[in-house]
Amino acid sequence: MASFGIKVIRTALKAVSAVSPEAAGRLAFRIFCLTPGRKPKSGKEAALLKAAAPIMEHSRKVTLSFAGGWVVAHHFARRVDADGPRILLAHGWGSRSDYLATLIDGLLAAGAEVVALDWPGHGASPGRSLTMPQAVRAIDAAWRHFDGFDVAIGHSFGGASLACAAGAVVCDVPARVPAKMVLIGAPSEMTWLFNGFGKMMALAPAAQAAFEGMVERLSGRRVDAFDAARILGMLRKPVLVVHAEDDKEVSATHARRYGAAGPNVELYWANGFGHRRIVSADPVIDRIKAFLNESKKGAHLRRIA
Repeated sequence: MASFGIKVIRTALKAVSAVSPEAAGRLAFRIFCLTPGRKPKSGKEAALLKAAAPIMEHSRKVTLSFAGGWVVAHHFARRVDADGPRILLAHGWGSRSDYLATLIDGLLAAGAEVVALDWPGHGASPGRSLTMPQAVRAIDAAWRHFDGFDVAIGHSFGGASLACAAGAVVCDVPARVPAKMVLIGAPSEMTWLFNGFGKMMALAPAAQAAFEGMVERLSGRRVDAFDAARILGMLRKPVLVVHAEDDKEVSATHARRYGAAGPNVELYWANGFGHRRIVSADPVIDRIKAFLNESKKGAHLRRIA
């Protein structure tokens, strides 16, 4: 059963749609892009932030600007005598880099240099909304500032965003393709999200078309172009997809879709860790580090400009 809040929004969108489906679609898009508050929603989340603080203190905050905004990146230098890859790390919707602290610590212990992005409307970055085109532009800003990355790792929305950035789906942003990618609990295409939101809000067909049309206005591409699985299959770069079959937020169907995209995609099932605990699970971090070392033979991964 829909919550009271959703029922109110449905009623409002229906009223607007009766006058102007285009206006209803624009309003639906604004609601769709609103980001949740930054304060911990539970004692468990507060404890996670407190535990992350000693790790996050080792980072240097870097402001990255792009067309229409700016974000904060947390830069972790390689530890003494380390010679690992440079990694771009991206969190999921409603999260922040701090919640990836255990993964960051594991990557640093493996000798990596890590740059963790806080998306617009998340963590230390400003704003209260986020779109996929914004995320792609933020990735591009990080790429330009740090002169590229050997590896890109993303959780949930972050994983899909990294794939879309590699596929140059925003028409005025060049493809940003690392040598290897890791996607954790990530959706495989954006049409799924837009269809699901439209259904939840009971959008009429004309309003749904206007809602989806906002993506083309912002990126120059239709929403079906944001197909992360298709992009990764075409790129043929090594990709590790980590997912839990008990993930209740992003169905395991998305992982299987990635796996079917091409022989360059490896599936690793981390069952029992759900959607959020998966990013700090020891078996997952160990598998990611092993993946980064595969075929490395002591040399740096080749950086793609």
